[in-house]
Amino acid sequence: MRRASSKIVAVAEAADEIRAWRAAGETVVFANGVFDLVHVGHVRYLSGARALGARLVVGVNSDRSAAALKGQGRPVLDEQERAQLIAALRVVDRVVLFDERSADALLVALAPDVHAQGNDHRSGTVSERATMAVLGGRTVFAGDPRAHASRELYERVRERHRSSR
Repeated sequence: MRRASSKIVAVAEAADEIRAWRAAGETVVFANGVFDLVHVGHVRYLSGARALGARLVVGVNSDRSAAALKGQGRPVLDEQERAQLIAALRVVDRVVLFDERSADALLVALAPDVHAQGNDHRSGTVSERATMAVLGGRTVFAGDPRAHASRELYERVRERHRSSR
């Protein structure tokens, strides 16, 4: 079994592996997110994404892009820690870091068969859907229908901390 840290690769290496997997007839799924404070919703999303194909590659937003998306004080965990946590999941084959707000450029570089989005998104809010259509792939929703959010977890921790004083 490959160690979690060895699953974290550069985009060029992931692209080479994806080409080889696809040439072998395997369906490659790509999922992405910030993954700050990994919770059950993340695990269900990535497990659902993996069920859509033989291989799962996950893009993790860099610290810079995570801060741009989530706001001041985020992410709590740095990009290497977040990447290592995601790589440790058995359902994940490779992890790549990316610095953009959207995964469009990464999708073009990797050309997966499927782009999986969590069920917390609405079909009209997935900006990468058009990119996947141009690539000949599809965007699907994965995970459970219940919304899970790291911001809710932060608030619960903060509230428990306040009440314990």
